[in-house]
Amino acid sequence: MLNRRHLRVKVLQALYAYYQTEKKELKQHEKNLLQSIDKVYEMYIWMLSLINEVADYAHTDAEERANKYIKTAEDMAPNLKITDNRFLQSLRQNPDYVAAVKKYKVSWDFDPELAKSLFSILKNSAEYKDYLEFKDDTIGTDKDIIKYIFKKVILKSSLAEQVFEDKFIFWPVDKDVLQALIAKTFKNFSSENPKENQLAEVTGNWVEDREFIVNLYTETIRHDAEYQELINNKTQNWEPERIAMMDTLLMKMAITEFVNFASVPVKVTINEYLEIAKEFSTPKSNAFINGILDKILFELKAANKIRKTGRGLIEE
Repeated sequence: MLNRRHLRVKVLQALYAYYQTEKKELKQHEKNLLQSIDKVYEMYIWMLSLINEVADYAHTDAEERANKYIKTAEDMAPNLKITDNRFLQSLRQNPDYVAAVKKYKVSWDFDPELAKSLFSILKNSAEYKDYLEFKDDTIGTDKDIIKYIFKKVILKSSLAEQVFEDKFIFWPVDKDVLQALIAKTFKNFSSENPKENQLAEVTGNWVEDREFIVNLYTETIRHDAEYQELINNKTQNWEPERIAMMDTLLMKMAITEFVNFASVPVKVTINEYLEIAKEFSTPKSNAFINGILDKILFELKAANKIRKTGRGLIEE
């Protein structure tokens, strides 16, 4: 699921888009930010659907084999055990999944060769053959083959990778989140009773997380000039064009959390943005941002502008 660092990255992406466009329509960009979160959930539903599609291709494969001119005994009596897999049966009956498939108009008709290609890899694997031969199945053993399809067939496929890259612009960034959502789904689907199995939530607490990202986004923009001045005062020996835009945005977001987010510890804020900088900015950004934020934090504390509340946060 999306944790707070992932959410900060989403805000960073939204801020970058906001400052890059000529149309500074705050509400529209805020809407785009929220839609970027929804896109992660949509990607999750598409992946669950693809897993189901791969397994369901066993029917098509059986029909193709039945129409062969020269048939083997296996062609004439194909093992379709995968289509009755408990995990997949539970997924297909899940009302949230069914509703999401309808909402996002999920259909693999646009690329019928993908499921065929992935099923071919699955069919020829030792893991799949062992699964077909195993007799004492449970929801646990049924999940094992689905995990294999997801981790070793789909995620290893360059064709599947390309499809998701084409459909979801932030696939390279959100791929790790997707894996966490799928892992959570495997954990959630532990009952033989489909009604007890639940899809993963996109965040731990959407009500709180929504408020966090919207406030972080809007407050960073609202105080843009003020926080830019703070940064300028601490980078007087730097030419503005030498400071990466991403570094500036990360520092403004951090300052926003220092001043406007009473429940977020200063150390957490600094650590989070330094980690994000490692992935999204230049090799030297981490040390640069750390140095500037330390100076700004000292100034803000001296001006009594850092006011944290809650146990363990008052002394910062």
